Amino acid sequence: MKRVAIQGYPGCFHEEAARLFYADGPVETVPCDTFDGLYAALQGGCADAAVMAVENTVSGGLVRNFELLRSHSWKIRGEIYLRIQQNLLALPGQRPEDIREVRTHYMAINQTRDFFERECPWIKVVESEDTAKSAAEVAREGLRGVGAVASLFAAKMYGLDVLRESIETYKQNFTRFIILDEALEIPKERIDKASLCFTLPHTPGSLSHILTILSFYGMNLTRIQSLPIPGRTWQYFFYADICFETYDRYLQALSAVRPLVEDLQILGEYKTVL
Repeated sequence: MKRVAIQGYPGCFHEEAARLFYADGPVETVPCDTFDGLYAALQGGCADAAVMAVENTVSGGLVRNFELLRSHSWKIRGEIYLRIQQNLLALPGQRPEDIREVRTHYMAINQTRDFFERECPWIKVVESEDTAKSAAEVAREGLRGVGAVASLFAAKMYGLDVLRESIETYKQNFTRFIILDEALEIPKERIDKASLCFTLPHTPGSLSHILTILSFYGMNLTRIQSLPIPGRTWQYFFYADICFETYDRYLQALSAVRPLVEDLQILGEYKTVL
């Protein structure tokens, strides 16, 4: 049984991502209130692995989680992309006309605001701690006239009806989750993606020089994010994801840029799912 730490309540998108990634074997999820809690669960031996969201195609990167990756020793061993589909859920037998209040997480509110303003203006939308937790409360407390916005996974888990499916404004809404699991062994010939963190000297053209070298070696830069360095005014960490065709070519590129960067950290080498 693989114990996997997730951020959120049972039935949340993190749990769905965890069960999809570990679909070949039994999984016990370990819910955590915060992303820091994921690492506490790993450090305390309460979990064998963790699944953590790092970016979304609509809202962008979760900056705090990049810092957590940099400051802890657990490496990225995999990734999974999950389409974020929001749905209006309620107790069985109810219609949208019966619902007067809906509870959900603030990000889900932002993602579904257009639907409620356009199609259900009589519903009051109330911010809650978690999408899945809102669904659980509606089911557990038998709240008639109260709905939740959450996943189809949560609807099935808590026995709720889906009154309206896929109510999010942007349908191409995906979240990327990374897998922290030291037990995952990936043959080097299958590794085709790496996540790096580094700083650069405060000189003109230092970043463009690095990007030119990576391009020369055939590295495909799929993401770059700058993060301020606490206590060092106007200086930044750079978090980068790169894809490549061969591991040897990646090592050559790494050797070429290493003398030109500072505080280089390899946050993970793994197999991309794209």
